[in-house]
Amino acid sequence: MTEDVIDHTIDHMDKTITVLTKEFQSVRTGRATAVILDRVSVDYYGVSTPVAQVAAIKSPEPQLLVIEPWDKSMIGAIEKAILGSDLGLNPSNDGTLIRLPFPPLTEERRKELVKVCKGYAEEAKVAIRNVRREANEKLKRMEKDGAIGQDDLRRAEAEVQKETDKYVARVDDLLKRKEQEILEV
Repeated sequence: MTEDVIDHTIDHMDKTITVLTKEFQSVRTGRATAVILDRVSVDYYGVSTPVAQVAAIKSPEPQLLVIEPWDKSMIGAIEKAILGSDLGLNPSNDGTLIRLPFPPLTEERRKELVKVCKGYAEEAKVAIRNVRREANEKLKRMEKDGAIGQDDLRRAEAEVQKETDKYVARVDDLLKRKEQEILEV
């Protein structure tokens, strides 16, 4: 019975780590990666659509992305969407494809990106702690309703705390790795 609550808690904490990993992938480092465009959407016949669904995205060089829309009439809209995003990149188009050069990051911009990542990590920690709180509340209700005894409650709370500590450590580890990646020149 308490195992169900713990399994549910672990599942939610795993999902938090998955979301954090995706957020970290969307933060620009010095290298060109198509994942960075995941948050950029373009108006495709009245529907907001991610760029990756309306174009082929390639990385022929470490500092360059090439975006080739399947519908050539979308080139202007894609270019506008990239300019309107917070990526700080300047696309150039030649009528058939868009080149997206990644200039080297300045020291100041690197520090800003590290702050953004720290914010994502803090949000993930808060989410993990909220999952812990919900699990502990469920366990206390189960004990109050007589479904489990006090010993089971204490054991389950200790297990939930152990999992919480493990996931918070994973968040810290992911942040440390992303920081190193961003600050790497």
